Amino acid sequence: MNHPQSHSFRSRLLLSFLIASLVPMIICSALLSQISRIQMNKQMEADAQTQTDHILTALDRVSGVLPGSTLMLEENPLLPRAFSSREDTRVNNALFLATEGSRDLADYSLYDLQGRQCYSTGSVTPGSTLPTRWGVLYAAATSGGEPVYVATTDPDSSEAPLLQGAQMLKNAGGEPLGYLVMDIYRRNFQELFAGKYGSSNGILLLNRYWHPVYASQSGLSAELAPALRAQLLRGGYPGAETEEFRYQIQEHQPTGLYLVLRQPQVFTKSTMKLLRVASLFCVLVGILISAALCLPLSRRISQPIGRLLKAFSRLEQDDLDVHVSRDGEDELGQLAAGFNHMVQALKANRQELVENQRELNQAQVRMLQAQLNPHFLCNTLDTMKWISKINHVPQVALMSTNLADILRFCISAEEFVPLAREVEVLNRYVEIQKIRLSDQFTFLVSLPEELATCMVPKMILQPIVENAILHGLEGVPDSVIQVCAEQDGEDLLITVTDNGHGLPREMIGRPYKRESAPTGHHLGLYNVDTILKKHYGARYGLYLDSNPAGSGARIRARLPLRRKEESEC
Repeated sequence: MNHPQSHSFRSRLLLSFLIASLVPMIICSALLSQISRIQMNKQMEADAQTQTDHILTALDRVSGVLPGSTLMLEENPLLPRAFSSREDTRVNNALFLATEGSRDLADYSLYDLQGRQCYSTGSVTPGSTLPTRWGVLYAAATSGGEPVYVATTDPDSSEAPLLQGAQMLKNAGGEPLGYLVMDIYRRNFQELFAGKYGSSNGILLLNRYWHPVYASQSGLSAELAPALRAQLLRGGYPGAETEEFRYQIQEHQPTGLYLVLRQPQVFTKSTMKLLRVASLFCVLVGILISAALCLPLSRRISQPIGRLLKAFSRLEQDDLDVHVSRDGEDELGQLAAGFNHMVQALKANRQELVENQRELNQAQVRMLQAQLNPHFLCNTLDTMKWISKINHVPQVALMSTNLADILRFCISAEEFVPLAREVEVLNRYVEIQKIRLSDQFTFLVSLPEELATCMVPKMILQPIVENAILHGLEGVPDSVIQVCAEQDGEDLLITVTDNGHGLPREMIGRPYKRESAPTGHHLGLYNVDTILKKHYGARYGLYLDSNPAGSGARIRARLPLRRKEESEC
């Protein structure tokens, strides 16, 4: 029966050793792979940001030409007559001078208000027209004098411009004269972006509707642009990463173009598969090495534990003569020695327990013999009552009756009683005290009818009233004790107020609190507070204060408001 348990422990121990040796290696391998991937992604992200910054700077160079060239042309005195007199040479010279240093980026042309080309820095013969009710000229006319840019819908065209920019030319009085138009062709984009992104990367320019404008590779405009636009139309911003490529997307505000930089992923499916195969091989080798090292160690630990298990089985069968041999001074040897010492202590304790039980039985017999039967006292008090009536001593008869009722109330099996019953027993006690003190105090009770059935622990009011009579009213003329019950939210609040000497200053103004039972005064208060806290929790108990109407004390007992029906449920 014990062998399978020992074998199971040995298996679990061997498994624990294997896990302890293999898990760190697996975790380290996974962490190294993940860290390498994170670092590579960070490097790719930094490279992508640098390359996109260079490309956006190049686009800034293009978009910054129109405002400066327009300003130079508007300051030229020939401009007002340029679109009417056709002074070709002088106006052309002014156009070439205004676009100096940027003619490698685009071709520049002057168009009149009817959309006719008048002058150009390119090889196109003047005379071509552009529509004025749509396209770039219409956008320039309605832009409020700001430069505008309109992209083509044919990114593979080499003849037509891929991007056109235009700005309206005005005279000194602010009246429109014509337009300065910039034509950027595919060759211009190739020269502009040359050397600004990696050879393995690709760039794609999209207009504001996510249609392709320029692509460094033909496949980008045919495949990537529709996929990004479809993802945008589905309600989400295009993803920045796929299994094969990583994308950096940024908007160029002046031209309204979106730049997409595509980078090939370093950790592809094949790379990750190779890493997983290498990690699996390392794990298998680690299992073999760990098993060869852990088997002897697990056997060395499991054998002493198996002997201890057998010894415990004999101990369960009440065999106190069992003994475990020690194989060394290590922890397992100390455990065996501790077991042997425990068995010897058990033998000694058993003998001591037998002796103690014999003495306890004798003490219980003596206690039962000396125990006083409370019913004998009740019967004796009843006898005293009738003798007092026969001998015409009514006060002794009343005291005997009240004392017998109080005694029966105390020894009853009930732990909780209605508040009306508690007040009734309290009245019995007060009648005894009035006879003893010759009616030196007045006792008043205010108990609303709806609170009469509230259940309270029995004998919680008598100690409070007794404390007021014994310690508060001595030598006080016209002394009064008043008991008042009221509902305070979900709680029942019972207040005992007197006009006597009051409480000590250190007890006033806070909940009753005492670490241990008092040996002298206020033992009744301690008992009542302890009963309330034991039954209902630390939130309830006694609260001590001075009488707000004058001299004396006010003691409040707070407990949950529970009806008789609720307590029975």
